[in-house]
Amino acid sequence: MDILSIDSGVGQDFFSGLSDFRISTTFGRSIVSNQYTKVMKQVSILLIVVFSLSCSKAQKLKTADVPTAVQSSFKDHYPLAESVKWEKEDGNFEAEFDLNKVESSALFDERGTFLQEETEIEKSMLPSGVTNYCAQQFSGYKLTEASKIRDASGTVSFEAEMSKGKERFDAMFDASGNFVEKKVQPSDDEESED
Repeated sequence: MDILSIDSGVGQDFFSGLSDFRISTTFGRSIVSNQYTKVMKQVSILLIVVFSLSCSKAQKLKTADVPTAVQSSFKDHYPLAESVKWEKEDGNFEAEFDLNKVESSALFDERGTFLQEETEIEKSMLPSGVTNYCAQQFSGYKLTEASKIRDASGTVSFEAEMSKGKERFDAMFDASGNFVEKKVQPSDDEESED
């Protein structure tokens, strides 16, 4: 039986398992070792995860790439908006902009239907239930930003951005200041890759 042994020379990194890669030839058939199969499964899973994450991230757009209906609806809602930047996420279009020197964003579907707006507010403008909950439940974290969110039906909610070191998340609250959910944000390193 002939044995062909290949040493990848990669070292101690993720692909070091390939150093044991062996192909046995018996009666003209190649049989790949279990070690190689395990590594290939890991590589496949890694590629699927990376592809999924890259697809779920917001995609920056030029204004020319935003449907006319979306642009028109945005201009109708926010005629005084400045410094507009567009992103596409989950099939919807988000405009990030300044309105009266206040950081804001608005979300529209592909037909230009308004979905929601988010406006940065002073942390002191949050309902007391929000600040109390954050202080009690997220001790050790700092409240770094606050936003007021209004959806198309007029329902208001609040977002409190919490951080500790590189870890960040948004704590979401209803209009009365009751906790709704925690949304984990990508790290600065992940966002700067775009």
